[in-house]
Parts: sequence; C-alpha cells; structure tokens
Amino acid sequence: MTLSRAKAAARIVELLDSPVLRALTEPARLEVLRVLLVHGPADIGALASHLPQDRSVVSRHLQTLEDAGLVRSERDGRHRRYELDGGAFVGALEHILGEVRAMAPVCCPGPRRES
Repeated sequence: MTLSRAKAAARIVELLDSPVLRALTEPARLEVLRVLLVHGPADIGALASHLPQDRSVVSRHLQTLEDAGLVRSERDGRHRRYELDGGAFVGALEHILGEVRAMAPVCCPGPRRES
C-alpha cells in the first residue's frame, strides 16, 4: 500500500499533537522534569520547593506528565511520590521519531540532488 503525501502529512501532524509532545512544550513542565532529574523522586511539596509555582500548579503539571506517560507516581503513606519514567520517556520519543522518519520521505522530502 502506497501512502499519499496528504496521509503522511496528516499522521505527522497527529504526532506533533501527541500528549507526549504537548507535555514537553510547556516550559514549566520541562522545569518539573528538570527537578525530577536533578533531585530524584519526590512528593509535591519537595518538588514545589524547587519551583516558583504553587503546589496546585505543580500538581496539574505532574498530572499532565503522568497522563503522557513520562512520569509515574506511587502512593507513599499520605503522600504521592513522583519520578521520571526513563524507559517510557525514551520509548515514547523513539516511537514518535520512528513514525516521523517513515513519513517524512513521503510528505516532505529533502532537496533533490542532481546526478
């Protein structure tokens, strides 16, 4: 089956609008990821202590990151600890890259080289 340019382009647009990329386009969420990377797993209070946002805002960002599959949480007594899910993070990016790599030659080839 030959994929049309329009279908390949539509699929790349879908990928650009994926929950993973949407989660990564917000600078405040990138900052939450940075804190998790640098300081390791933590609850909202500990994370918020490193960020300028209120705990409620940090909580919403964590929920978006968790919904995208980039962060996982675990109940620890009365608290919930969050950590970066490295395998899922890499896997999601590889999946997106693989699909874009397959679609790009169809929808948006590079410049033609003269032989």
